[in-house]
Amino acid sequence: MRQELIPAPLLVEYRRRYRTLYDRADLYIPFIERSLRLLAESGNLSFICADRWMKNRYGGPLRELVADQFHLKVYVDMVGTDAFHSEVSAYPAITVISREKSGPTRIAHRPSLDRGTLADLAKDLKAHQLLQDGPVREQVCVARKAEPWILESSDQMALIRRLEQQFPTLEEASCKVGIGVATGADQAFIGNYDALDVESDRKLPLVTTRDIMSGEVRWRGQGVINPFAEDGGLVDLRAYPRLHRYLEARKDIIAGRHCAQKNPANWYRTIDRIHPALASMPKLLIPDIKGEAHIVFERGELYPHHNLYYVISHTWELRALQAVLLSDIARLFITSYSTKMRGGYLRFQAQYLRRIRIPHWQAVPEALRQALKEAAESRDLQACNKAVFRLYDLTPEGLYCPGA
Repeated sequence: MRQELIPAPLLVEYRRRYRTLYDRADLYIPFIERSLRLLAESGNLSFICADRWMKNRYGGPLRELVADQFHLKVYVDMVGTDAFHSEVSAYPAITVISREKSGPTRIAHRPSLDRGTLADLAKDLKAHQLLQDGPVREQVCVARKAEPWILESSDQMALIRRLEQQFPTLEEASCKVGIGVATGADQAFIGNYDALDVESDRKLPLVTTRDIMSGEVRWRGQGVINPFAEDGGLVDLRAYPRLHRYLEARKDIIAGRHCAQKNPANWYRTIDRIHPALASMPKLLIPDIKGEAHIVFERGELYPHHNLYYVISHTWELRALQAVLLSDIARLFITSYSTKMRGGYLRFQAQYLRRIRIPHWQAVPEALRQALKEAAESRDLQACNKAVFRLYDLTPEGLYCPGA
C-alpha cells in the first residue's frame, strides 16, 4: 500500500512508531520492521515481498536495521520468473532474516517454478555444506549499513567495491545529476511551443523522451510554461496579461492539483521550480526506464521534461562522460544498484546514477580524453568500452590491470 492511500493521522502515528518508514516507503516497510522486532533470539522471518526496498532510497533505514541487528540468511531472486497469475511490473524476492549474529548470505537466482526444482532448492539452502557447482552460492557482507544490497556475482561485487574505494562518485567529480520539470498538469502547462499564447519569456522549448528515441535530439516542437520569476517566486500575473489569460482559461485543471489546493495563492506554479538557465546548458539526457543505457547529448537549447534525468558538468567534457555512461562499467553500477522491472528493464534514476564512480577530469590523460569523446560521438559502444576500460585500468574481462 502506497503512502498516498494511508489517512494522514494514521501515517503520522506510523512514522512515530516505526523509524524505517522513510521518504515514500510502501506500508510493507514498517510491516517488516514490526515483524523483525517480534523475533525471538535465533528466530527466522521469511517474506515473499517486492524487492525494491533492497536497493532504493526509501529502503535505507530498513537495510540498516537488518545490518545492525539481524542476519540476512537467504535471498532468492525472482526477477523474470512467472511467479504470479498475471504479469507484474516489479518483481518479488524471497528472504530469510534471522535475529542472530550477521554472517554469509545464501543466494539463488531465478529458479524454475516446478515442484521438483523448488524442493531441491529448499534442501540446498538449508544444507550444512554447499555443493561447489550447485544453484546456491554464499556471499559475505551483503548487508552493510544502509547501503543497497548487491546480490549479483561475487566478482561483480568485488569490482564495484574496488571502484568505490578508488574513485569519487559522479557528483564528487563535479558532475550534477538532476531530473526535469514535473508540472502536475502537463495538458495545461505543455503544448506546441509556437502555439503557447504567452509572453516569450514565459515559455521554454521542452525535450521529452520521444525527442531522443533515436539516440540524438530531434525536437518535436513542444514547450513548457514558466510561471517563475528569477528570484524563485511566481511572477505577478498582472505584469503578464497573455500568461494570465492562458492560465485562467485552464484554471480548473491547474487549481485542481493537490499542490495547488494546499497553497491556493500559488495555484499556478508547476510542481517543480523551473530554472531557465538549465535550458542553455549542454547536458546528457537519460530516460528513467530502459533496457540498455540510452545517454543522449543535448547541446544546450532545451529544458528537460520530468521523465528525463540529466547530467551537467563544468569540468568533465560531456561527450567524454557520455562514453563512460554508455559503457559496461556504468551498466554494472546501474544493474547492481537498480531494481529490475518487467522485461529486464532497469531504472536509470538519479539515486543510481549518483553511485557511478569516475576519475576527476584533470586525472584523465589528453589522449584518453580524445578517445572517449570520439567513441561517444560515433556512438560506437565497443569503442566506448575499450576507452573506458583504459580509464579504470581494466581488461575487457574486468580484471584489474595496473598501467594497462
